[in-house]
Amino acid sequence: MSDESTEAVILLVEDNPGDIRLIEEALSDGNIGNTLNTVSDGQAALDFIYQRGEYEDARRPDIVLLDLNLPKVAGEDVLHEIKHHPELGHVPVIVLTGLDEGLIESRDLNDDADEDAVLEKPVDPGEFVEVIRSFEQFRLAIMIDN
Repeated sequence: MSDESTEAVILLVEDNPGDIRLIEEALSDGNIGNTLNTVSDGQAALDFIYQRGEYEDARRPDIVLLDLNLPKVAGEDVLHEIKHHPELGHVPVIVLTGLDEGLIESRDLNDDADEDAVLEKPVDPGEFVEVIRSFEQFRLAIMIDN
């Protein structure tokens, strides 16, 4: 079995270079095997999930890390597209946001993010790794059962 087939494909949708670096370090420090694809705006995220343009040959993500405050297309719209995509609706989405819980609830994300994680920035590296691992363990258990 090749490394590519055992690694999770993670799509990171984040426009802040500092947050991107922290997430990359947390994944590396947590020894989470992955192929990390990073896009910096909502339109690029949609292109990635729909495999359009430069992402035509990209593997579909196993996990999406999604900032809500994005240029071009809002994070809420990206989340909605992922959760209503026939081949991606099951993919866990971890919402990374600087918004407090009350604002998140007021933005009515619960319909699309009800079973996924919402982590407030700054993300605690240990907590972040544990959340990623919980999804990774679930994904690997499914692969073993099939």
